[in-house]
Amino acid sequence: MSQSKPLYLGPRLRRLRRELGLTQQTMADDLGISASYVALLERNSRPLTAELLLRLAKTYRLDVADLAGEDAEDYARRLTDILRDPLFADIDLPGLEIADLATSFPGVTEALLRLHGAYAREQLALAALRENGGDDEAGDPVGEVRRFIAANRNFFPSLDARAEELAGEIAEAGGSQDWLKRKGVRLRYVPAHVLVDAVRRFDRHNQQVLIADTLPGPSRKFQVALHIAYTAMREDIATLLRRETFASKTGEVLTRRALAGYAAAALRMPYERFARAARERAYDVEALANLFGASFEQVAHRLTTLHRPGAEGVPFFFIRVDPAGNVSKRLDGAGFPFAAHGGGCPLWNVHSAFSAPSQVLTQWLELPDGQRFFAIARSVTTGGHSWGELEVQHAVALACAAEHAPQLVYARGSDPASTPATPIGVTCRICPRAQCTARAAPPIGREIIADDQRRAPAPYVFVDD
Repeated sequence: MSQSKPLYLGPRLRRLRRELGLTQQTMADDLGISASYVALLERNSRPLTAELLLRLAKTYRLDVADLAGEDAEDYARRLTDILRDPLFADIDLPGLEIADLATSFPGVTEALLRLHGAYAREQLALAALRENGGDDEAGDPVGEVRRFIAANRNFFPSLDARAEELAGEIAEAGGSQDWLKRKGVRLRYVPAHVLVDAVRRFDRHNQQVLIADTLPGPSRKFQVALHIAYTAMREDIATLLRRETFASKTGEVLTRRALAGYAAAALRMPYERFARAARERAYDVEALANLFGASFEQVAHRLTTLHRPGAEGVPFFFIRVDPAGNVSKRLDGAGFPFAAHGGGCPLWNVHSAFSAPSQVLTQWLELPDGQRFFAIARSVTTGGHSWGELEVQHAVALACAAEHAPQLVYARGSDPASTPATPIGVTCRICPRAQCTARAAPPIGREIIADDQRRAPAPYVFVDD
């Protein structure tokens, strides 16, 4: 690091502070400077001195070399790369101007880089969409996660095995708090405003896990388990990620998050004990939630992962939707042919669960090809744990093949072959049920009769009906 050249690290300092979940005042207190000086440093109005750089590294246990990297040179290089895009071919962009922008206006530079990054990702997604005949998950990071999980049948035996070991250690230690204490980490529940728009944060400087004290019990426990998964099971998760090639960094990040969530659930509900309890209680989700101190959704999610050879559970399909019908989570272990794009069938009771808050609704389903399923659905809420905090509603559903339904407390005494079922389709665009009065769109490839003299109960009448 040159002694004569001022070191401006504003954007990097701001990113570090946000990653640590600190306010400017908190960082100022940690470093022994004023909050206004932190603000000046972040705006590149003041250079970072060698003394303060060393203090930063020591306080937050960071590598000086990483901190002292040349942001301006990196910004200039990245700007030069994106400005080679044919989109800018007719604009004269001298290298000196690019270097001046990167050095003098790092905030504007960062904004331009993010904007072009978003543009490039959208172009790739559109190209993949056309190439794959309209599959709206192609090129989509969320779609990448879903395909990764589906390819593994939402079952990761290495995570389950490691989680069972850790769960045993935690039980012997007297619980998560005491186990973390043995590792030199303190667990604290603090007011939400202390966490700076987060519900969990790991304070590396003070070696403490901070959890919002307004979270309900199951959510608190899950957040603690997530921290343990991200730390004690980091290598196990990394090993699974190394076996996969991701089309985008975002896809990899979201998959890591999904695996950490799987690991946290495995810690809270260890495989052997949970699978045995599920069988003994006939897959009563609410009973299992009470037994393991988990939420309805957490248990429903965990039930889709029971695929260990010799200790398999009922194979379930899981879905979570919002009141507008958007699917935010989908896990298939039951072979349910849910549409990859477009809306689901409105006759499925997962969409009506919002009108019966917290009640478990049951339903037998029959697809056009004769496949039969049994489903339960219930509304769940997140947020709304303090005054002014937005409460978000979702509906979650579990479905299994009809032949497995008698194992469930919800279908005891029913005959899967003769019990009346609701005729549903995968999605309106490919559903052949011509007489469906709930149809939202005509199926692809069917010609509609134009009849001004007659109105049928169904919204469309087709030529070959």
